[in-house]
Amino acid sequence: MPSRRRPSKHARPHVPLDVTRLQGGATREEAYRGRAWTVRSVSGASASRAYLCPGCQQDIAPGTPHVVVWPADGVGGLGDRRHWHSGCWQRRDARPSGASYR
Repeated sequence: MPSRRRPSKHARPHVPLDVTRLQGGATREEAYRGRAWTVRSVSGASASRAYLCPGCQQDIAPGTPHVVVWPADGVGGLGDRRHWHSGCWQRRDARPSGASYR
């Protein structure tokens, strides 16, 4: 009768690290007002707190899927990240010109 024990973790084949999974989703670059922005989708399961969307000035409730946006040129820090409703980010070019990006 064969053994039911699992093979040692040292005997199993190597599985390469999935960097996209570690980052919490795929990142992409998009343009907004003549500047490049890095955009990452956030699933509802990993959205654990409320944020204020700069597109509509409404709260993004915990558990709501949304996107996180920051300058692609790397200038700035964590304070330059903004959490947008996915729909607000998709319609960002339709916003009035006087609206500020917070």
